[in-house]
This record gives sequence, structure tokens and C-alpha cells, in this order.
Amino acid sequence: MRLATFVHQGQRQVGLVSADGQTVTPLALSPADAQRGVLPLIEAAAAGQPLPATTGAALKLADVTLDAPLPLPRRNLWCVGRNYHEHAKELQGSVFKNNNANPAVWPIVFTKVPECVIADGADVVLPGDDISPQIDYEAELAVVIGTGGKNIAKADAMKHIYGYTIVNDVTARDVQMRHQQWDMGKSFDTFCPMGPWIVTADELDGQHTRVRCWVNGEPRQDGHTEDLIFDIPTLIETISRGITLYPGDVIATGTPAGVGLGMTPPTFLKSGDVVRIEIDGIGTLQNRFV
Repeated sequence: MRLATFVHQGQRQVGLVSADGQTVTPLALSPADAQRGVLPLIEAAAAGQPLPATTGAALKLADVTLDAPLPLPRRNLWCVGRNYHEHAKELQGSVFKNNNANPAVWPIVFTKVPECVIADGADVVLPGDDISPQIDYEAELAVVIGTGGKNIAKADAMKHIYGYTIVNDVTARDVQMRHQQWDMGKSFDTFCPMGPWIVTADELDGQHTRVRCWVNGEPRQDGHTEDLIFDIPTLIETISRGITLYPGDVIATGTPAGVGLGMTPPTFLKSGDVVRIEIDGIGTLQNRFV
């Protein structure tokens, strides 16, 4: 299934996206539950409850406004840095210079605050050069947890996945490096485009898909999740060590090589730039920077 959160006639709803991506059929959710996007469906599935019935006619996607599938995640998003070898190399002299030289020892894990999530098609607001002139993009596959748990074994990890979506881990590079801890440089308002919807795990194998990114139509990133330094089961096992994961938790799995900081010279985003991310089996996430 593809599950989307959307706004139609001023009301937020959740629905099933058709296989051809042209329509969405609303599901019978209360207005209060619909405000939380797909999260009530994830929680219900974890409790063994069925998907709500559809209600009303299918709507053309062109006639609705997509929202982020999880408009306000229940807590910070988990994110992984330095998880493709070529990306580790391109930033080894900058972002990663003070980290363990061996990228395969332990994952680098940080978080983004839930309030920075925005939808496919929404504008990312540049903070202004006095706060940061070094705004960068990072195309990422994001895992959405279904069944929660603590100390999840790697062998069992894939059973805990509800589905997948796309995240752009927008980053203020100078702020990221200035504070050593990365959360501040990752959590500016609007710095987490997410969407266009969640594809359930029975429809997509996130361990075997392709992640690509374009800036103003120029190809920048192209990676395959088979090339992750730490695969998805390892990430779930690691992040759940001593920490309970809950239904609806999001884990962004890292970005391939090709970010702006890694270019010669470094090339950061400016007003009017459009970043488009595509992940096979999910779709496209596109946002303008203003």
C-alpha cells in the first residue's frame, strides 16, 4: 500500500494512493486522528487492528495538496551520518574529520526535531546568510517503524518495519560543524521535507532500492541501498540498544555521495533552487528553497 496524508477542501485526511499514483481514496478516520497523518494507522496495525475502511470516491491527486505522511512525528527523527563509503570519503576532511577514521566501527547517529518536517512541494526556508550561508541537501531513504521494541536483534529487525518514505536531510553545514553535535545544524524550521507518502514494507524492500537526487535538474546523487555501510537491520539493532522504539518512529538511513559540500568548490543551495529526490518503489520528493 501507499498511504498519503493530504488536504482536501480545507480538511486533512489520510488515504490509499492508487498503483498508478493518480488518485487517493480517503480512509474513515476521525478529524482528530487525521491530524496525526498516517501515525494512527501505524499504531493500529501494531495493536493488531485492521486498516480503516475507505470512504467516498477516489480523488485525483492533482485536486488535493499532499502533506507529509507524518506531519508531526511523535518525537525526534533518528538519522544516520556517513553511511555510504563514497560519501564518507567526500566529507572526510570536513564534517567527518574528527570522527573515527574507520566508518564501519559504529554508525554516527543524530536526530532532527519533529517540527522541521514539511511536505512534498512545500518551500524550504533559507535562514539567511547571517545565520548560515551553507545550506546543503541529503537524499535519504527513511524507515518507518511499525512494531516497537527495545534491544531488537538484527535477525528480527525487518519484522519491525511498517514501511518507507523519502527524507531530505537539509543541513546547515557550518552550524553542523561548529557545535560538534549535529542536531542544531539539522533542525532548522522546514529542514526535513518528507514524502510523498509511506510505502508499506510488503510492497518495497528498502534493502534493494536506488536513491537519486537532482538540483535544478542537474544529477547530483545516485546510490543503492545495497551499498549502505550499516544495513537497515543493523541500524534498527543499534538504535534500539537500551532505547525503546515506538510505532511511527522514523530512521533516515544516510545519504549517498554528491552533496554540495563535497563538490569542488563547495556549492550550497540558494533561493530559487529546486531539489528533487527519487527513490525507486516510492516516488519523488521535490521542494523549492526560498
